[in-house]
Amino acid sequence: MDSPARRQTAERVWTVAIVGGGPAGLMAAEVLLARGLRVELYDAMPSVGRKFLLAGVGGMNITHSEPFAPFVARYGARRNQVEPWLAAFDGQALRDWVHGLGIDTFVGSSGRVFPTQMKAAPLLRAWLARLREAGLAIHVRHRWLGWSTDGALRFATPEGEKTASADAVLLALGGGSWAKLGSDGTWVATLAESGVAVAPLVPANCGFEADWSAHFKDKFAGAPLKAVVASVSLPDGSTLSRRGEFVVSEYGVEGSLVYALSAPLRDAIAAHGEATLMLDLSPDKSAERVAAEVAHPRGSRSLSSHLQSKVGIHGVKAGLLRECLTKEQFADPARLAAAIKALPVRLTAPRPLDEAISSAGGVRFDAVDTRLMLTALPGVFCAGEMLDWEAPTGGYLLTACFASGRIAAEGIAAWLVESAAAS
Repeated sequence: MDSPARRQTAERVWTVAIVGGGPAGLMAAEVLLARGLRVELYDAMPSVGRKFLLAGVGGMNITHSEPFAPFVARYGARRNQVEPWLAAFDGQALRDWVHGLGIDTFVGSSGRVFPTQMKAAPLLRAWLARLREAGLAIHVRHRWLGWSTDGALRFATPEGEKTASADAVLLALGGGSWAKLGSDGTWVATLAESGVAVAPLVPANCGFEADWSAHFKDKFAGAPLKAVVASVSLPDGSTLSRRGEFVVSEYGVEGSLVYALSAPLRDAIAAHGEATLMLDLSPDKSAERVAAEVAHPRGSRSLSSHLQSKVGIHGVKAGLLRECLTKEQFADPARLAAAIKALPVRLTAPRPLDEAISSAGGVRFDAVDTRLMLTALPGVFCAGEMLDWEAPTGGYLLTACFASGRIAAEGIAAWLVESAAAS
């Protein structure tokens, strides 16, 4: 049976303009094309999916296999807004969709889901081929400038400014990270001028700065800290902890474990000027055992040899203890043992937005309805990372981007039918 959007008037076919050729925009295009609408997609870059391809450089982590409840909990303060998207299109649905493109997937040891080839390019090629066969028109090197006085979309192109009209518009312009790939956040001012409430874009899944000594930087920059538990205190008094690994950088800390805690660390720095990352450097040993091992007589052995043989502390972990403790604390067995289990690392600033994997902030959820249409601009919808939500790496970002594109597309199709009925 045809969907309502297919039963369009004989005189014309509805046209939808999608601005932004990332996962959210392309997924919306697929849904709208399947409903018989004409879709014109515009992207500022020479080709679509630039950031998607970059995400696949180290292995295309498409989604995560964990159950629904812990999956949606990853979206933190925006769980209630994102959960309906995922209820309609969750991680398993995304895997099934990838399989429909002829790409197999597998679940890694961490629960993350990858294409068998571990690359984004084959998936994107297959997807674009299917979209073009379905009738998608793609216009590259079209940078959106806003609207003309008559309501047409304005684009800067190599041939000069052009305009385009559509019955509905989806903005899927990304956040503010990796500007060279197209997500430069320039749309914020344009929407704000049109009365749309936008939260400032801030870095997410980012590294942080710490005041390392020159000696520590010279010796340990680039060294990974493996098998540690990192924790951060939350405003409600609870503690968020994750186990994993991260890297000491010249400027501070970075890596997957830090990214998983980046939201509360960033917010703490914004509120207090600094944040404390608490590290358990020996998570497989109890505090009592560590205390006993450190206090054990070491005879003629050096303290460094003693820590390595009894507690497994050496290399960058030992260096970090010396960096963060005074000489008196390091020489005191009780205080040294306590620091091994709870070492406070002071962080002073997140790294710049353009270095972040993703961004938080964007179009506020009170500025859109449940279909993701802007209440200030009827007929204009938003999807993807330009909305005010964030998630850690691990497939959560991509899954919600895909899912939001589907929600927005369904909303567009319904709105067009309603508008036609009301006219």
